[in-house]
Amino acid sequence: MADDLTSDLARLKDLCAGDGERIDLLEAGLLLSVLGRGEATDLAPFRQHVTAMTDELADLVHRRGASPASLSEVIARSYAYRGDAETYDDLQNADLVRVIERRKGLPVALSILYLHVARAQGWQAEGLAFPGHFLIRIGIDGARHVVDPFHEGAVREAADLRRLLRQVLGPEAELAPGHFDPVPDRDVLLRLENNVRLRLAKREDWPRVARSLDRMLAIAPDRTELLFEAGQLNERLDKRRAAIAAYQRLLELDGDPDLRRRASALLQELRRGLN
Repeated sequence: MADDLTSDLARLKDLCAGDGERIDLLEAGLLLSVLGRGEATDLAPFRQHVTAMTDELADLVHRRGASPASLSEVIARSYAYRGDAETYDDLQNADLVRVIERRKGLPVALSILYLHVARAQGWQAEGLAFPGHFLIRIGIDGARHVVDPFHEGAVREAADLRRLLRQVLGPEAELAPGHFDPVPDRDVLLRLENNVRLRLAKREDWPRVARSLDRMLAIAPDRTELLFEAGQLNERLDKRRAAIAAYQRLLELDGDPDLRRRASALLQELRRGLN
């Protein structure tokens, strides 16, 4: 089983190689699910399920024409996907296999399904840098629509978005162009896995947090803040060689000078401890 997980982690790295702008989000999300569980899972039924949604949307578009409402009609109405507002912090909501089984999850997990199905129609589809609540944008025939997968694929107009923003940033917040910047697929996956990491950290389950960081580094191997956290956590778990490797890798990269200084000092301490 350990060999299978090592192979899955290598596949995740391969999927996320390159500039990270476009990744097979569905496959990467399913691999994260398997790696997070630490047990073999037959992914074929889950791929088939998403293919069925894709086919149903294609048929609906053929009959009625393309619109963001058709995306919601298939995913939210026909297949009953919704956001889990009742047990939002449940780890299952960030596990794509469980999201498919339960038909509910976090905004970013649901967004992976929406993005995959929309792209299969040839539509432009991307995540947005909207604060606090993950949204996506769908481009159809030159028109662009902001879609909220957590709320049954609702198309959000400016007034809706302003209300959402003020719930997060306060009553005086105003929409700004940067709130609608597209985010690379790599960051979508990092956001999904970060939800897992934060929930495990809240439980103080540090060995599983370390494995979650390994997955995040498979997605983004050159993120210095992740390498620094991996170094600190492996030190805490008395995995000194893993901590040294993380700090060494960080120092090979450009980044925040303060973070580099701190990593260098911690690395020297660890090396002295090995002598």
